[in-house]
Amino acid sequence: MCNDTYNLYPPLEPYHSDWLKVGNGHAIYFEQCGNPEGIPVVFLHGGPGSGCNPGQRRFFDPAAYRIILLDQRGCGRSTPHGETEHNSTYELVDDIERLRAHLGIEKWLVFGGSWGSTLALAYALAHPSRPSGLILRGIFLSRQHEIDWFLGESRQFVPEAWQALLDYLPTPEQSEVLDAYSRRIFSADPAVHFPAARRWNDYEGSIMTLLPAESAGTPASDEVQLARARVQIHYIKQLCFVGHRNLLQEACTLAHIPTCIVQGRYDLVCPPLTAWELQQAMPHATLEMIADAGHSAMEHGTRHALIAATERFKHLLTNA
Repeated sequence: MCNDTYNLYPPLEPYHSDWLKVGNGHAIYFEQCGNPEGIPVVFLHGGPGSGCNPGQRRFFDPAAYRIILLDQRGCGRSTPHGETEHNSTYELVDDIERLRAHLGIEKWLVFGGSWGSTLALAYALAHPSRPSGLILRGIFLSRQHEIDWFLGESRQFVPEAWQALLDYLPTPEQSEVLDAYSRRIFSADPAVHFPAARRWNDYEGSIMTLLPAESAGTPASDEVQLARARVQIHYIKQLCFVGHRNLLQEACTLAHIPTCIVQGRYDLVCPPLTAWELQQAMPHATLEMIADAGHSAMEHGTRHALIAATERFKHLLTNA
């Protein structure tokens, strides 16, 4: 199958799905689509907390790729839903490696966007012989100044979105947004945690694209909104468990892994400086800065660049 125009591939259904028990009561959902004999690729979703969705299968030629998606701990269809105990980046890295071994895969292409780019790098650093390549979008390295941008500094560009997040809180708590929302979202009272989770998630959703996005359809259920918010806040409060590391310095050791970086020029969630810094640390990597895009992988230019990257890797890895 050919994709000369780099549109999303047609919708497809998994040929296999299951749950993998990974310890401490957690079981991660995973699915496989496309060609069972094709080039293995694993998709790492963002958030933290969002889970995978059917549209993410469509970045890859199903005739050429064995497409593997998973919901990280506490996310999507993984169980227990929204659980934050025994849920850290190190455990997620172990889960990815455990899934690779479970599926009998020697090496696989690793595709991660936003938080998924952090996780992809952490995985590659922990298991440098396993990625056949890296496709990274909307780069996030979990440093304090990146968190500060997302939770405050971005108001310089989207003051109305930030004010909507503040307006939900009493004035005395508006100077401690993360802690104030954390108290509500982790409350045992559904009358408190459900509306707070929805307002929290609405903030990020409102700054995802350069231009206002069309409605994504039926809103997620209260339970899905709550799980996503709890997992995300849990990770943010720990700087995603990697904020103490110098991932830029560590990334210098990944020169043996072909790498493509795609970044929206006007990304308000993960500003482009981080992508540029990563490419400086990994000079063998290509960096494509999309001039008319924000954070979402589904904006036209970003989508085009990501599918073009999967097409290039298809030929590179087929001939390897």
